[in-house]
Amino acid sequence: MTDNDFFEKLSAISSEFSKYVLEHPEIDEQIPDGAQVVLLLENDKEFNERNTSLARSQQEKSQPVVFVTVKKLAPAPASRIINPELRIASSI
Repeated sequence: MTDNDFFEKLSAISSEFSKYVLEHPEIDEQIPDGAQVVLLLENDKEFNERNTSLARSQQEKSQPVVFVTVKKLAPAPASRIINPELRIASSI
C-alpha cells in the first residue's frame, strides 16, 4: 500500500465516521473528551498496522484511545445533482 493509498483510505474513512457520528450522537457520547480515535478496517491488516503505528506516534501522555473497527463501507452514492443544464458559450 502506497502512502497515497493509505492516506486516501484514511481520509475517506475519517470523513465517513464523522458523518456517522453526526447522525448518531449517542456514539459521540461514548467517546471520552480529548480521546484519540483510531479507525480500523475489518480484514485490512496492512491499513490497521499503519494507522495504529501512526496513532501511537501521535498519542499524548495519558490520552484515552478509542478503537473503532469499521466492518464495511456502503458504496459511494451517485451525484445528487438532478438534470444539470449546460450552456456552451464562446466567452464569459
